[in-house]
Amino acid sequence: MTKTDDEWRRTLTPDQFRVARCKGTEPAFTGAYHDFKGDGIYHCVACGSELFDSLAKYDSGSGWPSFYEPIEPERVEEQVDVGLFEPRTEVVCSRCGSHVGHVFPDGPPPTGVRYCLNSLALEFRPRDRGEAR
Repeated sequence: MTKTDDEWRRTLTPDQFRVARCKGTEPAFTGAYHDFKGDGIYHCVACGSELFDSLAKYDSGSGWPSFYEPIEPERVEEQVDVGLFEPRTEVVCSRCGSHVGHVFPDGPPPTGVRYCLNSLALEFRPRDRGEAR
């Protein structure tokens, strides 16, 4: 999925654009989903792709929504981020390339990884009552 910055700006709020398209980060403990407990699916705010299931969400204490795995590994891509003092692994939506957050090797079982995400890069949609879990 390819759009110009102007096209993205027409569909995203300024804060969503800053995070998703400019690789920004929201301050810890300020995002809508850091302490959210709803049952459903977290979608990419830019393109709507299903990325993470609430069943894989946990409280990491980091101040950002954290998950131990995506819905399917191919839904996200990992890229090296050298923007800070030491390299980190950035997580982007594989469909549109939007920045979602970072992944760290300090998560819980069963995967041992922590997808530390920005609420501004996500859109939560409740699970349909008839949808299988």
